[in-house]
Amino acid sequence: MTTKSKFQCSGVILSGGLAARYDGTEKALLQVGGVRILDRIYEIYRELFDEIILVTNSPEKFLEWDLLIVADLFPIRSSLTGIHAGLFYATNPYAFISACDTPFLKKEMVETVIGKIEAQIDIVMPETSAGFEPLCAAYSKRCLEAAQNNLEQEKLKITRTFRKSRIKTISEKVLRQIDPALRSFFNINTPGDLQQAEEMILQGAE
Repeated sequence: MTTKSKFQCSGVILSGGLAARYDGTEKALLQVGGVRILDRIYEIYRELFDEIILVTNSPEKFLEWDLLIVADLFPIRSSLTGIHAGLFYATNPYAFISACDTPFLKKEMVETVIGKIEAQIDIVMPETSAGFEPLCAAYSKRCLEAAQNNLEQEKLKITRTFRKSRIKTISEKVLRQIDPALRSFFNINTPGDLQQAEEMILQGAE
């Protein structure tokens, strides 16, 4: 199985959200349109990556999937912690990173990001008028050192961590050609977001 990138790339899913908001249910296991969010992302990853990694501190909840389950290496709850763990365990030189709570992530979006990987680039990241999308981005394993240094200092802002990295951005104009409503970046943080996602399904968001 090969990716659309000429560089070998792993697919990483970060599952570290606050399950307490959903009566203890992991966000990755929430259903949108009758399908668990993780199943939606996993089906995309299966077609694109020969290595799929799930970063979680509740591994027992994800044993039914054929993927590598790993845990955070720092006892700090943050997305940067998950990015660090994903890069640490990835056996490929690059890793595409996604959060586990993005039910409308498009395969074409992932293909576009990993298709822009270049040898001299450390990160490929979408950028919209709302800012960077660091959890829909491809990272070189060269980013591991910067992530570790900032985690050791408990500096957790992703974009600040990689400010010295060579970043290639993808413009909103290009992104909207792939995903006109930018639904790939919609994530579920609250029960209200989950309800909105169900309404989006009814409106034909898939």
